[in-house]
Amino acid sequence: MEIVIALAFSAAVLFGADRLLLWLESRGHVNWRRKGRKQLSEEPATGLDSMLSDHTRR
Repeated sequence: MEIVIALAFSAAVLFGADRLLLWLESRGHVNWRRKGRKQLSEEPATGLDSMLSDHTRR
């Protein structure tokens, strides 16, 4: 019986965490399930990325 209670509790925690992350996603704080991942090739390069990238200097 204890294992059933533990499984139900863990399912409730996971469901609550999912709902919290969906709420945060609707406010624009995180990308969780609905908006998908960002395409990194479309994002601008930061200063550190440009300093560390392999390119020839002239």
